[in-house]
Amino acid sequence: MAAFRVLVASRLAATPAFAPRPGLRLLPLGGWAPSPRAALHASAPRPGARVALVLSGCGVYDGTELHEASAILVHLSRGGAKVQIFAPDVPQMHVVDHAKGQPSEGETRNVLAESARIARGKIADLARLSAADHDAVIFPGGFGAAKNLSTFAVDGKDCKVDRDVERVLREFHGAGKPIGLCCIAPVLAAKVLRGVEVTVGHEQEEGGKWPHAGTAEVIKALGAKHRVAEVRGPQEQGGHHPGLHVRHRAPPRPRRPRGHGAGGAGARRPLRPWVRGSACPRPAGLLSGRPGTGRTDFSA
Repeated sequence: MAAFRVLVASRLAATPAFAPRPGLRLLPLGGWAPSPRAALHASAPRPGARVALVLSGCGVYDGTELHEASAILVHLSRGGAKVQIFAPDVPQMHVVDHAKGQPSEGETRNVLAESARIARGKIADLARLSAADHDAVIFPGGFGAAKNLSTFAVDGKDCKVDRDVERVLREFHGAGKPIGLCCIAPVLAAKVLRGVEVTVGHEQEEGGKWPHAGTAEVIKALGAKHRVAEVRGPQEQGGHHPGLHVRHRAPPRPRRPRGHGAGGAGARRPLRPWVRGSACPRPAGLLSGRPGTGRTDFSA
């Protein structure tokens, strides 16, 4: 009987209608089962990009700009990225009453504790962030980037950058991994990575259209290159928010090889997403991270 089963199985295999499909192997009793390799390709999850988001507090005047942080998180989620949020465990430079637009005298807050509000508590100390564990890093804007992640708001081109912020920028740049910088955050890279090319929009105020255009001159004074860039509205961006864009190629449908049924070969491996950020004018300084080039790649 065993010999008969083997004979029948071999003849079925030789028949076009019952030919083994790619990724299937013949069982001793003539049944079909996925090969280990096929099972791996069919069932193993396809991990998205691992993106680190660095916050600087909670509130545009003394921390992270919430609209930018929210836009980033939404688009990363839509792009299938796995996001981990970080912030430095340091005191804020000061606390601003956002209703009055004035500093709150005698009040102190912690950057990590305030950033945790945006992260819903799922946040880690920036000291734990390593470029080896992530594919990209993004810094939203807000005055916190100039007050808490650096002293730019007070010292201008002579500013100092937080030790861990500087370390993270150098690690990602040296590893050739994308760095997204929004709003005022490009000054961090301009200070740390000499000769890089970033943008904060235009270099002239143009009747108030670009109220912070003077920042471009400071960026140049830091030894970085400034690229003039326009803001593209939602219609020009396919209806997406101008704050951040994540583009990736979705896994293609399985191909159907010639001579086989619907269960053709497995899909090709998807490409890794690329990310580019935007200052309130867009784009906002995505560093290519290629050592020695001193350039910003806006097209990745």
